[in-house]
Amino acid sequence: MTDVEERLLDSKMTEIEQARSWSPRVISKFETLIRGGDDLSLYRINPLAFARERSVNEAESIDLFLYATRSGLFDMSWDVVCPQSGMVLDSFGALRTLKTHYVCGLCDVTGETDLDDFIEVTFTVSPQLRRLPFHDPGSLSVEDFHWKARFLSGARIPGQHVRFLDVLQGLVRGLSFLPPGSVTAMSAELGPGALAGVNVETQASFALPVAGAPTTVPTQLRIGYDGQRFFPSLPAVPPGPIIIEVQNSGVARGSVMLINWPPEILAPTVKPVLDFDPYVSGGMLLARQTFRRLFRAERVEEKEGLGIRQVTLLFTDLKGSTAMYERLGDLNAYALVREHFALLGATVQEHSGAIVKTIGDAVMAAFSRPADAVSAALHMLAEIERFNGEHGDPSIILKIGAHCGPSIAVTLNENLDYFGQTVNVAARVQSLADAGEICISEALYSAPGVGDLLSGHRLVAFEAPLRGVEGTACVYRVMPD
Repeated sequence: MTDVEERLLDSKMTEIEQARSWSPRVISKFETLIRGGDDLSLYRINPLAFARERSVNEAESIDLFLYATRSGLFDMSWDVVCPQSGMVLDSFGALRTLKTHYVCGLCDVTGETDLDDFIEVTFTVSPQLRRLPFHDPGSLSVEDFHWKARFLSGARIPGQHVRFLDVLQGLVRGLSFLPPGSVTAMSAELGPGALAGVNVETQASFALPVAGAPTTVPTQLRIGYDGQRFFPSLPAVPPGPIIIEVQNSGVARGSVMLINWPPEILAPTVKPVLDFDPYVSGGMLLARQTFRRLFRAERVEEKEGLGIRQVTLLFTDLKGSTAMYERLGDLNAYALVREHFALLGATVQEHSGAIVKTIGDAVMAAFSRPADAVSAALHMLAEIERFNGEHGDPSIILKIGAHCGPSIAVTLNENLDYFGQTVNVAARVQSLADAGEICISEALYSAPGVGDLLSGHRLVAFEAPLRGVEGTACVYRVMPD
């Protein structure tokens, strides 16, 4: 039986149960994981995998872990993952500390990644609730430190069912911690290609060609390590046996993974991006209402913002709002507008999106999946029609527009917001909509799943000037039934 802090678990599970309505058995499945899951299953949990394995709705699974984090049962981590190796290069406990520049010593690559590319948000059980060996990486065995704590287990060779981790483990010729002020000796048999070494924690690395005539006498290779860099004593080594001595002159413990890369892996100049199981990306989380409500203090501290490869932005506005204010008076009109805000907010959340802000009588919402935005727009019109049927005159008349593309996540006026051309185009597309209409850009219409959603609706395509776009662009008008 695992050691769980029972009083904390009982009180917080009650708090989570009461926070919102949950589907049947979701809470019990969650509690079973906490009580009965092994150590690895409670470390860097992927909510989408939890949903898939336990037949739970994905959106509900994400919300469940967000509520559990807010209550103190779990810790949330923003993990920067190397797209070519699946190594977790860095982890940040808050969005404001996230840096998207990455260096992978294993792949010898460096670059920038967008929030929705290789920033995975994971959840680890809190040490106050249940202590895991992974809470203290210094206590892990050298194997667990590398294979379980530093790599995603599900990353696969593109187009295959072969895990990259299995391939890598077959090429590793040595794995060791490097105690400070000591010399660590390892022996191996090398084939042609290259001998590479990497510290998976700091990404310090080296690489030597393995070439020339094979030898039967062990090659002696000495490598200095100062806590930041490796210094091999030879420029190249021959195939055959080798004895490697690594001297750590630094003040902290290091580590080294020795890999014998074969020529066929070294040959491609551009290394392929691995296939990953679906995960909660940073961009996906920013476009979730639950995250924005529970973690209002989260902010983007990067001066230039954080890049997002694709986000779908939806704008709404009210037709005839000026006349409505004049007819009803400010107080009554504002009450009606507030009701419409609440209705739209609930619809956006139901479709896995988030209200970014309100601007006068208008709403700006964000979605990580284009089809969710279009589905939400259709649902909004249906809900407004129902609302008007229940309330009678004066009617709320909605105009909606949406567009998808790259953007920058920023913090403006203490609010997580989006900046860039996609925002401008989405707002312009909305301005082209008339009463009870949805206008969407060609980019959004062409996105996966959108055409199928609109197949039963009457569409009118037209050309229109869009701010910042040269000439005119094709816009699709979804006509009211």
